[in-house]
Amino acid sequence: MGFTYRDAGVDVEGGNRFVSRIAPLVKATFSDRVITDIGGFGALFKGSFPGMSDPVLVSGTDGVGTKLKLAHWMNKHDTIGIDAVAMCVNDLLVSGAAPLFFLDYIACGRLNEDVMVQVVGGIAEGCRIAGCSLV
Repeated sequence: MGFTYRDAGVDVEGGNRFVSRIAPLVKATFSDRVITDIGGFGALFKGSFPGMSDPVLVSGTDGVGTKLKLAHWMNKHDTIGIDAVAMCVNDLLVSGAAPLFFLDYIACGRLNEDVMVQVVGGIAEGCRIAGCSLV
């Protein structure tokens, strides 16, 4: 007898429902350089840089730290997404780079769809402000 995702505590239906809820938020950030849809195992971004003779890509990652506790206490989670994008974009800007896309990853023991939709909505808003695509 094999184990199932449900046996491991994974709610596949809830995950699929979540993806369908965030899809419009994510797709609203896509530029014409995003060449994959939401939900794949990898995102494809067109690597054409007209006008640049020797482009260099800059990457970075950051987090929001203890601001998560404040967001939980205030029950306001969209600002966490905006802040996550801002922290990463700031790190690129100080290197002289411009943000092209933002790759999110959310790990949690149990998916609270309403909270995570707020977080992803904030990430999408942060990407809109920064002029990059959420992939």
